[in-house]
Amino acid sequence: MAASTASFLSSPPPSSLQGLFLLLITTSVFFFLYSFSSIKLDNIHHQEGLIHPPKAILPLQQHQQAVHNHPFISQESLNLQVDVVLPEKAVIAASKTPLPTEKRNHESVGSRNNDKIYDAFHDRTLFTEEYARMKKRMKIYAYPHSKYEAFANVLLPEDPEPGGNYASESYFKKALFKSHFLTNDPSEADLFYLPFSIASLRHDKRVGVGGIQTYVKNYVRDISQTYPFWNRTGGTDHFYVACHSVGRTAMEKAVQVKLNAIQVVCSSSYFLAGYVSHKDASIPQIWPRKGPRPTRPPSHRQNLAFYAGAMNSRVRESLVKTWGNDSEISVHRARLKTPYSESLLRSKFCIHAKGFEVNTARIGDALYYGCVPVVLADHYDLPYADILNWESFSVVLSASDIPIMKRVLLEMVRSGEYLRLQENVVRVQKHFQWHSVPVNYDAFYMIMYELWLRRSHVSINI
Repeated sequence: MAASTASFLSSPPPSSLQGLFLLLITTSVFFFLYSFSSIKLDNIHHQEGLIHPPKAILPLQQHQQAVHNHPFISQESLNLQVDVVLPEKAVIAASKTPLPTEKRNHESVGSRNNDKIYDAFHDRTLFTEEYARMKKRMKIYAYPHSKYEAFANVLLPEDPEPGGNYASESYFKKALFKSHFLTNDPSEADLFYLPFSIASLRHDKRVGVGGIQTYVKNYVRDISQTYPFWNRTGGTDHFYVACHSVGRTAMEKAVQVKLNAIQVVCSSSYFLAGYVSHKDASIPQIWPRKGPRPTRPPSHRQNLAFYAGAMNSRVRESLVKTWGNDSEISVHRARLKTPYSESLLRSKFCIHAKGFEVNTARIGDALYYGCVPVVLADHYDLPYADILNWESFSVVLSASDIPIMKRVLLEMVRSGEYLRLQENVVRVQKHFQWHSVPVNYDAFYMIMYELWLRRSHVSINI
């Protein structure tokens, strides 16, 4: 038995040898045909331009080795000879935007496409329809408080006119409490307003910066025990408004607010934990101004770009170090002792460089004075970004673009792009301004529209 077993292992039957031989031949033929057809097919597709391997888009890392993919800077001007594929959006914009010399010839044919590219809204028709619906239907329930409560100064609107860098928070509350959006019937509310003021808590000696987190935690605990509205959704249909940067950390002890509620804030960096784009909303930091808005035509703006401010970030230090001695870009490493207004009015571009936070009032300042904003604030979720097309009225650059910033701006002036941007700056100014009594399409109504976009589409019966 052992011998027969050994014989079986060492000497396969003839039929088995034939089967293995046929299998080997079949496999070889199939592999040969597959390889031949694949090579032939690849050559045909390559010749016809149907298949091309993807080309990497090189990020801008260092000035000496960078490949900048801005549509208004040619590769020749950077003295680089590389094969770079621009992002699809940039290619489409470049292909549809007529050159200055071609604009006259294509004005009648391409004006509609050109207007669409440079429209200040992503979708003007949709915005107009939804805006009208929002004004008619939007309802907000604010948790009620009495003027006799201990923290009435924190929970109720201020009597005096709001002022200062963080006035947006107070302006919104005052406008909401006087508007038709407010309802006393929670059953018809789309959203619920948490009316505490972060700015007021910060200045309240009973709380201060160190006590804000505990105050917010206790406030949410109290309303969740007194009313049913928070518990039924976990706070997803609730919101608060804050413009001071301490608002970003104010919810650390109230995790449900941070994760579930809509945070309407000025400090809107999607790089940092606590802010969630599309769930939360970015609002502009606007210094309130009264009286008629000053104007100056582009032809009278002799300075290319302007910046002044404290050196409290690497971005600002890099900006001043690179362009501090330039004759066309006016940058200063401290706040000016003279009014900013004249510097803003005589400049084509006004630079917003991030400081401690991504936001400052400089974008609002630039727009107010008709100056095209240059945004140097990586990871900044810009105000109204899901409504307005920021590329149509501003220049958004990475901090690593600072060494080539002047070249970008000069090319925009040369190509006529600056004039198109400045026209849209004038068009969007009204969206970045507060009024004692809200005016259609102003900052209050734009924030209300942001909330309208984030309301729940599920109706819950009480």
